Amino acid sequence: MKIISLILTLFWFASSIEDFRATHVFMIGDSTMADKPERALPEYGWGQVLNHFFTDAIVVDNHAKNGRSSKSFIDEGSWEKVITQVQKGDYVIIQFGHNDQKSDTARFTRPFDTYQDNLKRFINETMEKGGIPILCTSIVRRLFNENGTLRDSHGDYLTGVKQVANETGVYFIDMEAKTRKLVESMGQEKSKQLYLFFESGIYPHRPEGKEDNTHLSQLGAFTIAGLAVEEMKALDIPLVKQLVEK
Repeated sequence: MKIISLILTLFWFASSIEDFRATHVFMIGDSTMADKPERALPEYGWGQVLNHFFTDAIVVDNHAKNGRSSKSFIDEGSWEKVITQVQKGDYVIIQFGHNDQKSDTARFTRPFDTYQDNLKRFINETMEKGGIPILCTSIVRRLFNENGTLRDSHGDYLTGVKQVANETGVYFIDMEAKTRKLVESMGQEKSKQLYLFFESGIYPHRPEGKEDNTHLSQLGAFTIAGLAVEEMKALDIPLVKQLVEK
């Protein structure tokens, strides 16, 4: 009887392990969020480092891609690949806007029309699968005015996101406002540390150097991911129960 009991216990334990699935955090967005290959270093996306903030009970599955708008992400089939994987209790972090402004027909969306329609599609289809959407505004571009404040380079696309968040009642993180406050507080020179600024000759695979006010350095990626996590805590999103203790 003891042997049978032991076998049954082992079978139950093995079945429990097989049934366990970590909570997935799917990320959809553009290059400011996307994973970067080694040839792109020292550029990072903030989604690339988000996993460092969570325990192994959370799997960050970053599907953000360089150059994508909400429209092109859908049209190329990337959203379909994501939503087919979403299960009950998973999260989908949504951040588009930088490339929805582009004039080409493959990416352009109207902020109070097609842009909002696409955001609502991401939200509705996520919720239909039992997932939890988190809607974000784009991070700020490092474009200073003469008075030390930052220019608004996203305009109506920021308002468009906020309207969708209010209408749907989903979790909302105003990443543009959070990053704007941070960058302005750091000032014109120090804030370069967050973005892709490096001199020529430092990286053999990128010998020309770079001055980029949109894309992030490793420090910038970790800093901005940290801002997102702080906002998740402020919103008391259940996901934060799996944060790594510092």
